[in-house]
Amino acid sequence: MRAAFEGITHASVVIPLVYDLELVRTYARNVVDAARAAGVTRLVYNTNTPVPAEATGLAAYETRRAAEEVFLGSGLPVVVLRPPAYLDNLFSPWNGPALVNDGVLAYPLAADRKVAWVSHADLAEATVAALEVPGIEGTVLQLAGGDTVDGPGLAAAFGAALGREVTYVALDVDQFRSGLAEVIGEDAATGVAGLYEYAKGADPDFFAADPAEVERVLGVRLGRVQDWVARQPWDVWAAAKA
Repeated sequence: MRAAFEGITHASVVIPLVYDLELVRTYARNVVDAARAAGVTRLVYNTNTPVPAEATGLAAYETRRAAEEVFLGSGLPVVVLRPPAYLDNLFSPWNGPALVNDGVLAYPLAADRKVAWVSHADLAEATVAALEVPGIEGTVLQLAGGDTVDGPGLAAAFGAALGREVTYVALDVDQFRSGLAEVIGEDAATGVAGLYEYAKGADPDFFAADPAEVERVLGVRLGRVQDWVARQPWDVWAAAKA
């Protein structure tokens, strides 16, 4: 880590899909030590998820909370970004073909769960702003995209952009975990699935941050779901099925 930080003044940090609490704390402490030695003037930590106010007992959240506590308690100039869910998760081998060929949008969140979906492009812009905007050290910001929608609202935005009817299906969390395990392994998939298991009983606004607050703090303009959908090369998934 010290070699990686040599000559670095600004750093964006994301913890890998590892859910061992002490190992994640070690990762965070190593980053802090290296950043301090390098004289980093701004460090942005992306939790990759909202973080509940209360302890959950779920490694998916508690490891991210632990890393956040290490960074914020380090004395370094830190900004924390907490994204809800990524639109880019939906442009994937397990979503793309069903969307394009069958008009089915399946995701492991209840249909009535409202989510302020964030694209990777908006995440990148928000991260750059968090690295550069003066005077926001110590801020913990709930990220948001330009739209906050429930499942049917998300499907409607996809349908409008794709020019076809799209139906939202609330995917069973265990089915989601099983499919994900084939790609990233059982331990990581179990950790990620914990995010969605918790969502079943979470506050209705847990994934629904205020885009106006994000734009005010960071000075960015957030994108709309339909515009993001329209920019993606969905034809690759139709070709994949053929």
